[in-house]
Amino acid sequence: MLERGERPWGTYTVLEENNSYKIKRIEVNPGQRLSLQMHHHRSEHWIVVSGTAKVTCGDEEYMVNVNESTFIPIAQNHRLENPGKIPLVIIEVQSGEYLGEDDIVRFDDDYNRCEPGAETFSGETD
Repeated sequence: MLERGERPWGTYTVLEENNSYKIKRIEVNPGQRLSLQMHHHRSEHWIVVSGTAKVTCGDEEYMVNVNESTFIPIAQNHRLENPGKIPLVIIEVQSGEYLGEDDIVRFDDDYNRCEPGAETFSGETD
């Protein structure tokens, strides 16, 4: 059975997982975005399969279209957003020495899952 999670911004499904990588299908509802966050132990590669993604990576903001991808290095602050009118679907490939869901430091969150101005560790995916 696949691990699936509901979040305020949409859903995720873990498609495959082992000790060194994890593959997820992430669906972001129109007008929603994930928290501004970073990970100490993993990098992420995002491939857009439906919709258009607005990506924040460090100080850069850019759009990623269908059949395009972007790479998020370890310890880089990042955010995924759906500025469109249809669901955004990405395939996320995580790789690193530790892939636990508690490796999230949130800096900003539309759903009040972090303290303003404070780093927060959370067990939630996103």
